[in-house]
Amino acid sequence: MSQSPAAACIRWSNSFMDPQLTSLSTVLERTDARLRSGADHPTIWPTGFPALDDALSGGLRSGSLLLLAGAQGTGKTTFALQMARNAAAAGHAVAYFTYEHDAESMLERLIALEAGLLGDMGAPGLNRVREAFETDNPALGGLADRLAETSVGVEAIKNVESYGHRLHIHRSTGSTTSLEVITAAVEQVWQETGEAPMVVVDYLQKVKADNNLAVEDERVTAIVEGLKDLAIAANVPVTAVVAADKEGLSSGKRMRAQHLRGSTALAYEADILLILNNKFDLVSRHHLVFAMGNVDKFKQMAVVSIEKNRHGFDGIDLEFKKRFEQSRFQTDGNRVMEQLVDDRVFTE
Repeated sequence: MSQSPAAACIRWSNSFMDPQLTSLSTVLERTDARLRSGADHPTIWPTGFPALDDALSGGLRSGSLLLLAGAQGTGKTTFALQMARNAAAAGHAVAYFTYEHDAESMLERLIALEAGLLGDMGAPGLNRVREAFETDNPALGGLADRLAETSVGVEAIKNVESYGHRLHIHRSTGSTTSLEVITAAVEQVWQETGEAPMVVVDYLQKVKADNNLAVEDERVTAIVEGLKDLAIAANVPVTAVVAADKEGLSSGKRMRAQHLRGSTALAYEADILLILNNKFDLVSRHHLVFAMGNVDKFKQMAVVSIEKNRHGFDGIDLEFKKRFEQSRFQTDGNRVMEQLVDDRVFTE
Protein backbone atom coordinates (compact mmCIF):
# COMPACT_ATOMS: atom_id res chain seq x y z
CA MET A 1 0.00 0.00 0.00
CA SER A 2 1.48 3.35 -1.03
CA GLN A 3 2.02 6.15 1.45
CA SER A 4 -0.11 9.25 1.41
CA PRO A 5 1.62 12.47 0.33
CA ALA A 6 1.48 13.71 3.92
CA ALA A 7 3.05 10.54 5.28
CA ALA A 8 5.83 10.72 2.70
CA CYS A 9 6.58 14.33 3.57
CA ILE A 10 6.61 13.66 7.29
CA ARG A 11 9.39 11.18 6.62
CA TRP A 12 11.71 14.03 5.70
CA SER A 13 10.48 16.71 8.11
CA ASN A 14 13.06 18.55 10.18
CA SER A 15 13.50 18.49 13.93
CA PHE A 16 11.16 21.41 14.44
CA MET A 17 8.18 19.46 13.10
CA ASP A 18 6.22 16.84 15.02
CA PRO A 19 3.10 15.34 13.44
CA GLN A 20 2.13 13.53 16.64
CA LEU A 21 0.24 14.62 19.73
CA THR A 22 2.28 17.38 21.34
CA SER A 23 1.89 19.31 24.56
CA LEU A 24 1.84 23.08 24.39
CA SER A 25 4.93 23.16 26.61
CA THR A 26 6.80 21.16 23.99
CA VAL A 27 5.65 23.55 21.29
CA LEU A 28 6.94 26.50 23.34
CA GLU A 29 10.30 24.80 23.87
CA ARG A 30 10.57 23.86 20.21
CA THR A 31 9.73 27.38 19.06
CA ASP A 32 12.26 28.88 21.45
CA ALA A 33 14.93 26.43 20.23
CA ARG A 34 14.19 27.33 16.61
CA LEU A 35 14.43 31.05 17.27
CA ARG A 36 17.67 30.71 19.24
CA SER A 37 19.30 28.41 16.68
CA GLY A 38 18.71 30.76 13.78
CA ALA A 39 17.32 27.89 11.71
CA ASP A 40 17.19 29.04 8.12
CA HIS A 41 13.88 27.40 7.20
CA PRO A 42 11.64 30.38 6.45
CA THR A 43 8.25 30.72 8.08
CA ILE A 44 7.15 33.59 5.83
CA TRP A 45 7.84 33.63 2.11
CA PRO A 46 7.35 37.07 0.50
CA THR A 47 5.50 36.98 -2.82
CA GLY A 48 7.64 39.80 -4.19
CA PHE A 49 4.57 42.01 -4.65
CA PRO A 50 4.92 44.54 -1.79
CA ALA A 51 1.26 45.56 -1.63
CA LEU A 52 0.20 41.92 -1.50
CA ASP A 53 2.84 41.05 1.08
CA ASP A 54 1.66 43.94 3.26
CA ALA A 55 -1.93 42.71 3.02
CA LEU A 56 -0.82 39.16 3.88
CA SER A 57 1.24 40.35 6.88
CA GLY A 58 4.53 39.59 5.18
CA GLY A 59 3.69 37.00 2.55
CA LEU A 60 2.88 33.30 2.39
CA ARG A 61 3.30 31.20 5.52
CA SER A 62 4.92 27.82 5.73
CA GLY A 63 2.30 25.10 5.95
CA SER A 64 -0.33 27.15 4.14
CA LEU A 65 -2.26 26.53 0.93
CA LEU A 66 -2.87 29.43 -1.44
CA LEU A 67 -5.34 29.06 -4.30
CA LEU A 68 -4.97 31.45 -7.23
CA ALA A 69 -8.09 31.67 -9.36
CA GLY A 70 -9.24 33.64 -12.35
CA ALA A 71 -10.95 33.36 -15.68
CA GLN A 72 -9.01 32.41 -18.79
CA GLY A 73 -6.53 35.06 -19.88
CA THR A 74 -6.36 36.94 -16.57
CA GLY A 75 -2.71 35.99 -15.98
CA LYS A 76 -2.86 33.16 -13.45
CA THR A 77 0.25 31.38 -14.75
CA THR A 78 2.06 34.69 -15.17
CA PHE A 79 1.34 35.65 -11.55
CA ALA A 80 2.20 32.21 -10.16
CA LEU A 81 5.45 31.98 -12.12
CA GLN A 82 6.45 35.48 -11.04
CA MET A 83 5.90 34.56 -7.38
CA ALA A 84 7.99 31.40 -7.92
CA ARG A 85 10.71 33.45 -9.60
CA ASN A 86 10.70 35.94 -6.73
CA ALA A 87 11.14 33.13 -4.19
CA ALA A 88 14.00 31.57 -6.17
CA ALA A 89 15.68 34.96 -6.68
CA ALA A 90 15.45 35.50 -2.91
CA GLY A 91 17.44 32.29 -2.36
CA HIS A 92 14.71 29.68 -1.83
CA ALA A 93 14.14 26.36 -3.57
CA VAL A 94 10.98 26.11 -5.69
CA ALA A 95 9.23 23.16 -7.32
CA TYR A 96 6.88 24.27 -10.10
CA PHE A 97 4.50 21.68 -11.58
CA THR A 98 3.22 22.85 -14.95
CA TYR A 99 0.42 20.93 -16.65
CA GLU A 100 0.04 23.26 -19.64
CA HIS A 101 3.54 24.40 -20.62
CA ASP A 102 6.85 22.67 -21.19
CA ALA A 103 10.05 23.73 -19.44
CA GLU A 104 11.32 25.66 -22.47
CA SER A 105 8.12 27.74 -22.56
CA MET A 106 8.56 28.59 -18.90
CA LEU A 107 12.16 29.60 -19.57
CA GLU A 108 11.01 31.87 -22.40
CA ARG A 109 8.62 33.57 -19.99
CA LEU A 110 11.30 34.03 -17.35
CA ILE A 111 13.81 35.56 -19.76
CA ALA A 112 11.16 37.99 -21.03
CA LEU A 113 10.24 38.78 -17.41
CA GLU A 114 13.87 39.47 -16.47
CA ALA A 115 14.34 41.66 -19.53
CA GLY A 116 11.27 43.64 -18.53
CA LEU A 117 12.46 44.04 -14.95
CA LEU A 118 15.71 45.54 -16.24
CA GLY A 119 13.57 48.49 -17.22
CA ASP A 120 14.79 49.17 -20.74
CA MET A 121 12.14 50.18 -23.28
CA GLY A 122 14.10 48.25 -25.89
CA ALA A 123 14.05 45.05 -23.84
CA PRO A 124 13.04 41.98 -25.85
CA GLY A 125 9.48 40.93 -25.17
CA LEU A 126 8.11 37.40 -25.04
CA ASN A 127 7.60 37.20 -28.80
CA ARG A 128 11.20 38.17 -29.49
CA VAL A 129 12.51 35.69 -26.94
CA ARG A 130 10.30 32.96 -28.37
CA GLU A 131 11.66 33.71 -31.83
CA ALA A 132 15.19 33.14 -30.52
CA PHE A 133 14.13 29.76 -29.15
CA GLU A 134 12.31 28.61 -32.26
CA THR A 135 14.28 29.86 -35.28
CA ASP A 136 15.78 26.78 -36.92
CA ASN A 137 19.17 28.14 -38.01
CA PRO A 138 22.27 26.77 -36.24
CA ALA A 139 24.37 29.55 -37.72
CA LEU A 140 22.68 31.97 -35.30
CA GLY A 141 24.43 30.27 -32.40
CA GLY A 142 23.13 29.75 -28.89
CA LEU A 143 20.49 31.68 -27.00
CA ALA A 144 22.81 34.46 -25.83
CA ASP A 145 24.08 34.90 -29.40
CA ARG A 146 20.54 35.21 -30.71
CA LEU A 147 19.64 37.89 -28.18
CA ALA A 148 22.98 39.70 -28.28
CA GLU A 149 21.69 42.52 -30.47
CA THR A 150 18.89 43.35 -28.01
CA SER A 151 19.53 45.87 -25.28
CA VAL A 152 19.31 43.58 -22.23
CA GLY A 153 18.72 40.08 -23.59
CA VAL A 154 22.08 38.65 -22.51
CA GLU A 155 21.80 40.24 -19.07
CA ALA A 156 18.29 38.77 -18.70
CA ILE A 157 19.68 35.28 -19.40
CA LYS A 158 22.37 35.80 -16.76
CA ASN A 159 19.72 36.84 -14.24
CA VAL A 160 17.81 33.62 -14.86
CA GLU A 161 21.05 31.66 -14.53
CA SER A 162 21.65 33.22 -11.11
CA TYR A 163 18.62 31.45 -9.59
CA GLY A 164 17.95 28.75 -12.19
CA HIS A 165 19.45 25.99 -10.03
CA ARG A 166 16.85 26.76 -7.34
CA LEU A 167 13.77 26.87 -9.59
CA HIS A 168 12.82 23.33 -10.63
CA ILE A 169 10.26 22.81 -13.41
CA HIS A 170 8.28 19.57 -13.54
CA ARG A 171 6.51 18.91 -16.85
CA SER A 172 3.30 17.44 -15.53
CA THR A 173 0.44 15.66 -17.28
CA GLY A 174 -3.09 14.87 -16.23
CA SER A 175 -2.59 11.20 -17.02
CA THR A 176 0.56 10.62 -14.99
CA THR A 177 1.27 13.38 -12.45
CA SER A 178 -0.60 12.47 -9.27
CA LEU A 179 -0.22 13.68 -5.70
CA GLU A 180 2.24 10.84 -5.16
CA VAL A 181 4.36 12.00 -8.11
CA ILE A 182 4.26 15.59 -6.86
CA THR A 183 5.30 14.49 -3.38
CA ALA A 184 8.18 12.39 -4.72
CA ALA A 185 9.43 15.32 -6.83
CA VAL A 186 9.25 17.65 -3.83
CA GLU A 187 11.24 15.14 -1.82
CA GLN A 188 13.84 14.96 -4.61
CA VAL A 189 14.27 18.75 -4.64
CA TRP A 190 14.49 18.71 -0.84
CA GLN A 191 17.24 16.10 -0.87
CA GLU A 192 19.20 17.81 -3.65
CA THR A 193 19.03 21.34 -2.22
CA GLY A 194 18.78 20.66 1.51
CA GLU A 195 15.68 22.85 1.67
CA ALA A 196 12.01 22.03 1.47
CA PRO A 197 10.86 23.90 -1.65
CA MET A 198 7.98 26.25 -2.16
CA VAL A 199 5.48 24.31 -4.30
CA VAL A 200 3.42 25.65 -7.22
CA VAL A 201 0.85 23.48 -9.01
CA ASP A 202 -0.46 24.89 -12.29
CA TYR A 203 -3.16 23.79 -12.25
CA LEU A 204 -5.10 21.87 -9.58
CA GLN A 205 -7.94 20.43 -11.66
CA LYS A 206 -5.41 18.64 -13.88
CA VAL A 207 -3.67 16.71 -11.10
CA LYS A 208 -4.21 13.00 -11.65
CA ALA A 209 -6.60 11.60 -9.06
CA ASP A 210 -7.64 8.13 -7.99
CA ASN A 211 -9.36 6.37 -10.90
CA ASN A 212 -12.16 5.36 -8.58
CA LEU A 213 -13.20 8.98 -8.17
CA ALA A 214 -15.41 9.47 -11.21
CA VAL A 215 -17.19 12.64 -10.04
CA GLU A 216 -15.23 15.88 -10.49
CA ASP A 217 -16.26 17.21 -7.07
CA GLU A 218 -14.78 14.11 -5.43
CA ARG A 219 -11.57 14.32 -7.47
CA VAL A 220 -11.06 18.00 -6.71
CA THR A 221 -11.79 17.45 -3.02
CA ALA A 222 -9.19 14.69 -2.82
CA ILE A 223 -6.58 16.79 -4.63
CA VAL A 224 -7.04 19.97 -2.60
CA GLU A 225 -6.98 18.00 0.66
CA GLY A 226 -3.79 16.27 -0.48
CA LEU A 227 -2.11 19.56 -1.35
CA LYS A 228 -3.10 20.98 2.04
CA ASP A 229 -1.58 17.91 3.71
CA LEU A 230 1.58 18.42 1.67
CA ALA A 231 1.88 22.05 2.77
CA ILE A 232 1.49 21.12 6.43
CA ALA A 233 3.75 18.07 6.34
CA ALA A 234 6.57 19.71 4.36
CA ASN A 235 6.08 23.00 6.24
CA VAL A 236 6.17 25.07 3.05
CA PRO A 237 3.66 27.22 1.20
CA VAL A 238 1.82 25.45 -1.60
CA THR A 239 0.25 27.57 -4.35
CA ALA A 240 -2.24 25.99 -6.72
CA VAL A 241 -3.80 27.64 -9.74
CA VAL A 242 -7.50 26.80 -10.00
CA ALA A 243 -9.92 27.08 -12.90
CA ALA A 244 -13.27 28.85 -13.03
CA ASP A 245 -16.60 27.17 -13.65
CA LYS A 246 -18.85 28.12 -16.56
CA GLU A 247 -20.46 31.02 -14.70
CA GLY A 248 -17.09 32.37 -13.64
CA LEU A 249 -15.96 32.42 -17.25
CA SER A 250 -18.80 34.71 -18.32
CA SER A 251 -17.54 37.87 -19.98
CA GLY A 252 -17.90 40.98 -17.87
CA LYS A 253 -18.67 39.08 -14.67
CA ARG A 254 -16.57 39.22 -11.53
CA MET A 255 -15.19 35.86 -10.50
CA ARG A 256 -15.83 35.00 -6.86
CA ALA A 257 -15.11 32.09 -4.51
CA GLN A 258 -18.33 30.35 -5.55
CA HIS A 259 -17.08 30.20 -9.15
CA LEU A 260 -14.19 27.83 -8.47
CA ARG A 261 -14.57 24.72 -10.60
CA GLY A 262 -15.11 21.42 -8.90
CA SER A 263 -15.85 21.50 -5.20
CA THR A 264 -16.76 23.68 -2.24
CA ALA A 265 -13.73 22.09 -0.55
CA LEU A 266 -11.54 24.46 -2.57
CA ALA A 267 -12.63 27.54 -0.68
CA TYR A 268 -12.80 25.63 2.60
CA GLU A 269 -9.32 24.09 2.50
CA ALA A 270 -7.52 27.20 1.24
CA ASP A 271 -5.72 29.34 3.78
CA ILE A 272 -5.52 32.15 1.23
CA LEU A 273 -7.71 32.61 -1.82
CA LEU A 274 -6.64 35.14 -4.43
CA ILE A 275 -8.84 35.85 -7.43
CA LEU A 276 -7.67 37.67 -10.53
CA ASN A 277 -10.10 39.79 -12.54
CA ASN A 278 -9.72 42.38 -15.27
CA LYS A 279 -10.28 45.80 -13.74
CA PHE A 280 -12.32 47.08 -16.66
CA ASP A 281 -14.90 44.37 -15.96
CA LEU A 282 -15.31 45.43 -12.33
CA VAL A 283 -15.34 49.21 -12.07
CA SER A 284 -18.62 50.93 -11.50
CA ARG A 285 -20.16 52.67 -14.51
CA HIS A 286 -19.73 56.21 -13.19
CA HIS A 287 -15.93 55.84 -13.22
CA LEU A 288 -16.11 55.38 -16.99
CA VAL A 289 -19.00 57.51 -18.20
CA PHE A 290 -17.57 60.72 -16.81
CA ALA A 291 -13.94 59.93 -17.57
CA MET A 292 -13.69 58.02 -20.83
CA GLY A 293 -9.91 58.18 -20.64
CA ASN A 294 -10.13 55.65 -17.82
CA VAL A 295 -11.25 52.90 -20.21
CA ASP A 296 -7.80 52.23 -21.65
CA LYS A 297 -6.16 52.65 -18.25
CA PHE A 298 -8.48 50.15 -16.58
CA LYS A 299 -7.99 47.63 -19.37
CA GLN A 300 -4.28 47.56 -18.55
CA MET A 301 -4.92 46.69 -14.90
CA ALA A 302 -5.68 43.45 -13.09
CA VAL A 303 -7.46 43.31 -9.76
CA VAL A 304 -6.12 40.78 -7.27
CA SER A 305 -8.78 40.22 -4.63
CA ILE A 306 -7.98 38.57 -1.31
CA GLU A 307 -11.23 36.65 -0.91
CA LYS A 308 -9.99 34.62 2.05
CA ASN A 309 -7.04 34.97 4.41
CA ARG A 310 -6.83 32.81 7.52
CA HIS A 311 -3.79 34.75 8.70
CA GLY A 312 -5.17 38.25 8.50
CA PHE A 313 -7.57 40.53 6.69
CA ASP A 314 -9.55 39.58 3.60
CA GLY A 315 -11.94 41.48 1.36
CA ILE A 316 -9.00 43.51 0.05
CA ASP A 317 -8.73 44.50 -3.62
CA LEU A 318 -5.32 45.31 -5.06
CA GLU A 319 -4.44 46.41 -8.58
CA PHE A 320 -1.37 45.62 -10.67
CA LYS A 321 -0.51 46.73 -14.16
CA LYS A 322 -0.40 43.93 -16.72
CA ARG A 323 2.78 43.67 -18.75
CA PHE A 324 1.92 40.46 -20.54
CA GLU A 325 4.17 41.29 -23.49
CA GLN A 326 6.98 40.79 -20.95
CA SER A 327 5.24 37.87 -19.22
CA ARG A 328 4.87 39.73 -15.93
CA PHE A 329 2.91 42.10 -13.75
CA GLN A 330 4.39 45.30 -12.40
CA THR A 331 5.11 44.63 -8.77
CA ASP A 332 4.29 48.12 -7.49
CA GLY A 333 0.57 47.60 -6.98
CA ASN A 334 -1.88 49.58 -4.87
CA ARG A 335 -5.26 49.32 -3.21
CA VAL A 336 -8.14 49.79 -5.63
CA MET A 337 -9.72 53.17 -4.99
CA GLU A 338 -12.66 52.91 -7.39
CA GLN A 339 -16.00 51.28 -6.58
CA LEU A 340 -16.15 47.73 -7.90
CA VAL A 341 -19.22 45.77 -8.98
CA ASP A 342 -19.92 42.10 -9.68
CA ASP A 343 -21.34 42.58 -13.16
CA ARG A 344 -20.12 45.03 -15.77
CA VAL A 345 -22.76 47.64 -16.45
CA PHE A 346 -20.84 49.59 -19.07
CA THR A 347 -20.32 48.64 -22.70
CA GLU A 348 -18.19 50.55 -25.17
